[in-house]
Amino acid sequence: MARSQPQPTKSKTHKASDDQQVERLHQGYAQSMEVTKVLADEKSKFQHIRIFDTVANGRVMTLDDIVQITSRDESAYADMLTHLPILEHGKVERVMIVGGGDLSIADEALKHKGVKEVVLVDIDERVIALCKKHFGEINAKAFKDKRMVIEAADAFEYLGRKASKNRFDLIIADRPDPVGPGKALFGETFYDRVKGALKPGGYATFQTGVPFYQPWEITEALQELARFFPSCGLYLSVVPTYIGGFMALSWASKGGKPLGTPAGIKKAAAAYKKTKLKTDYYNPAIHAAAFALPNWIRKLVP
Repeated sequence: MARSQPQPTKSKTHKASDDQQVERLHQGYAQSMEVTKVLADEKSKFQHIRIFDTVANGRVMTLDDIVQITSRDESAYADMLTHLPILEHGKVERVMIVGGGDLSIADEALKHKGVKEVVLVDIDERVIALCKKHFGEINAKAFKDKRMVIEAADAFEYLGRKASKNRFDLIIADRPDPVGPGKALFGETFYDRVKGALKPGGYATFQTGVPFYQPWEITEALQELARFFPSCGLYLSVVPTYIGGFMALSWASKGGKPLGTPAGIKKAAAAYKKTKLKTDYYNPAIHAAAFALPNWIRKLVP
């Protein structure tokens, strides 16, 4: 499977017709969705936001013309960034979400009764407002939950605040691809700020691209994380509309135990059973399997 890969491209999603959406995120490859209804189409101060219904993928949102979420497969992404570290940690009380304006990740974090606060920091208030209006099936409970704190701000700046230091048990970086306003959420300075905002023993999880088309993201992210955290690593999910097969999710620990150890997996399975967590994608078997990497992905891990 390992092969030479195309380099990053800024190709975007292009509207082919009134009823078709074509995304060309990866060089030489495209995916097409048949659109049944356009619900929102506007440019905010930061990006182009588009929300529409489709024949095969449910409700979809694109930002700067790149698919961010669909109602059909969001659980494969949100569940794995959230439940896996929370259940292995065992005592997560405060969660920060970098980005995540659709609140799908927040909704999953709030399913844990031990969580006292979920702070979502997204730079674009229009994303939050439009998702509240059009993705209620996913996020309605989160918007009503008193533990939910939403701040329309620059997450990079927020992480550097004095009040953020040693505050969170879990930080989830639901960052877009490293273009436009998302560029600040990659690189060493960002990871240093994440470390500073974590409590000792806390975890951070990150979206790290689709390795089949974006292999460099895994290598670069893990090299940078290793400079700031005593342990870090990789696990996988499969999100059909993030084209390319496996979705790479990276993790880092601030002095705590690594994720994915036999003891951690066993602990998470017991917690899952005890809490009777309701999930669409995550379960203990998926948790364990997520750390099994194909050989061609192993080679990307520094």
